[in-house]
Amino acid sequence: MRAHLHQNTCCHSSVTDWWQSLTIFMNVNWDIMDNDVLYYPKELSWLAFNERVLQEAADKNNPAVERIRFLGIYSNNLDEFYRVRAADVKRQITIAQNDGNEEEAERQTALMALIQKKVVQLSEKFDQIHKDVVKSLARYNIHILRKDDLDDYQKQWVRNFFVNKALRHIAPILIDKKTDLLSRLNGTSVYLYVALRRKDRNPKFAVIQVPTSEMSRFMLIPPQKSRKKKSIIMLDDMIQLCIEDIFRGFVKFDEIEAFSFKMTRDAEYSINEEIDESFVEKMSESMKQRLIAEPVRVIYDTNMPEDMKSDLRKRLKITKLDTMHAAGHYRNFKDFIGFPNVGREYLEHTPLPAIDSKAFSKYNTVFDAITARDILLYYPYHRFLHFTEFLRQAAFDPNVKTIRINIYRVASNSRIVNSLIDAVDNGKKVTVVVELRARFDEEANIEWSKRMTDAGIRVVLGVPTLKIHSKLCIVTREERGSLVNYAHFGTGNFNEKTAKIYTDYSLFTRNQELADEGVAVFDLIQYPYRRYKFQHLQISPLNARTKIQSLIRQEIQHLNQGQKAQITFKINNLVDKELIDDLYRASQAGVKIRGIVRGMCSLNPGIKGISENIEIISIVDRFLEHPRVMIFEGGGDRKVYISSADWMTRNMDNRIEVGCPVYDKGLQQRIVDIMELQFKDTLKARVIDKDQSNKYVRRGNRKKLRSQIEIYDYLKKLEDTL
Repeated sequence: MRAHLHQNTCCHSSVTDWWQSLTIFMNVNWDIMDNDVLYYPKELSWLAFNERVLQEAADKNNPAVERIRFLGIYSNNLDEFYRVRAADVKRQITIAQNDGNEEEAERQTALMALIQKKVVQLSEKFDQIHKDVVKSLARYNIHILRKDDLDDYQKQWVRNFFVNKALRHIAPILIDKKTDLLSRLNGTSVYLYVALRRKDRNPKFAVIQVPTSEMSRFMLIPPQKSRKKKSIIMLDDMIQLCIEDIFRGFVKFDEIEAFSFKMTRDAEYSINEEIDESFVEKMSESMKQRLIAEPVRVIYDTNMPEDMKSDLRKRLKITKLDTMHAAGHYRNFKDFIGFPNVGREYLEHTPLPAIDSKAFSKYNTVFDAITARDILLYYPYHRFLHFTEFLRQAAFDPNVKTIRINIYRVASNSRIVNSLIDAVDNGKKVTVVVELRARFDEEANIEWSKRMTDAGIRVVLGVPTLKIHSKLCIVTREERGSLVNYAHFGTGNFNEKTAKIYTDYSLFTRNQELADEGVAVFDLIQYPYRRYKFQHLQISPLNARTKIQSLIRQEIQHLNQGQKAQITFKINNLVDKELIDDLYRASQAGVKIRGIVRGMCSLNPGIKGISENIEIISIVDRFLEHPRVMIFEGGGDRKVYISSADWMTRNMDNRIEVGCPVYDKGLQQRIVDIMELQFKDTLKARVIDKDQSNKYVRRGNRKKLRSQIEIYDYLKKLEDTL
């Protein structure tokens, strides 16, 4: 039986109760508190999150290959941090200086100094962990060899391979006085800086791009003797070994040396406002700006000689606001995310086979299943196939008339898009909202939008001033002469690839009140000037903030009335000061607050008189924690929401996001049970404290519990009993 859909109205208690709690909050002596006490800087908090990733690489309980992949994830994260977060700080410094706001300029400059200091500390840890992981791999007969480690047989094989396979992809940049090196480099590749030296002459310099887009960075050298021993050489080292062959005959030199470096550019871009261009063309043109954007970080091989470093700094126009520092031998370590397991299976995590949902599988069609009851899936534990099957069946079902869907990030070979094209071919009306400004997926989404438009799909390119981040799909079906809406509300992208590594909720419902409001979201996107009312859904930027704030305040009122009161949430980032202040107020009133925050957390738990009732943890493990969940005890009338929105100002005010209530009591309990398992985690949970020191949760006399594994067992057992 479907749970009764009740109106999500705000219950009101006395004004006096709320005023008392507000008065308590306002009576705190804020003057004596620095902002950094109340609000931990989000940039430093982001680095603290990446340190948790680094902890996973350091954890010897993780399989060796997984450890080196975590180093790749850390490196990829740090790249994004500099492209977005650090670049923004640099931009704020420049703006403040231009506006004559010296106080703000000094504040941002001090923050940049703290960022650079922390990154250097983490880089030192990274190098130590990398050495340890390489040793660990060697114990399992997997050897990452440098050019000086090769024996004669291996050197010969590498030289032959280089001439026959790699050389064709290498085109050096010979540097002279006229060379604008900055414009010739991109921010995603690793390069070698080459010095060609002759006696009694100034050296000549060159740059070589390591062609990782053309071939694998990891080369397995065939064994000459023992097949147990696996020898891998990096493409960088291969080029360094054969560096003379590249320049011989073109440039005279007595000595040649090459060292790796990588540059990270500002990822922001501006839209060309010429009115005669389409939005897609504007976006395509704007993407080119990233190729010439200013660098915000340059890292180079520790062993690079001083004259090469000096020349590189000059060529790349590095300022004191930019980070340029030495690190280990290898740059662009993000490629290690794909480090191959050439050894035994136990060097990787044991696979967890995705679980079939009985709620779907025991019915002939997905529509019969959703009609029977609301269905909640939790990826990657459940099969994402259930969603792709939802769209596949919708594409050919003769009763389906309309399909509406948001696309933010999709897989490179998306079955979802293929089903949407099939639907058009079968006479369905298909509307796809494509967010062209999905960071780092802009180019892919531009191509998808062109392909879908050519196929006859109505492509809507969103709202110019708002990113569309909702995870919404509505299928409209004709049943007995009436149109019935089937809705999907989710926390993650419609992406087959990430659904295997990100944890996310998917709610399927035939509840017409919810589904109709889902349709209204699509109307809002297409006709934003109209007025819309949403009774059930939390919609950014219309009502999400006020609804969440109202729910927090209601918990204070319930507590004051002697009723059940507790706030539990799970989000990726918590940095919105207005919502943080609301949580502080609730904590001061005595409401117990528990949170799981994966990434940035500006709220400081444990401040005397302000946040003593707030407990926050962070979980980093084999899967990326991605759901947004809110649970309010509601005086005994529990309210549970899943959402696409983080608690950030951008998500509340500058994006279209959707938060959906879960009304089915059984599904509510499932979400609560999963959250409780995570709060009981004694192996992968870290405490978020005022120093963000990333201490693991103290186990005490509790049993070892790894929540991501326990959740899998919980869901499997649940499905077995259905």
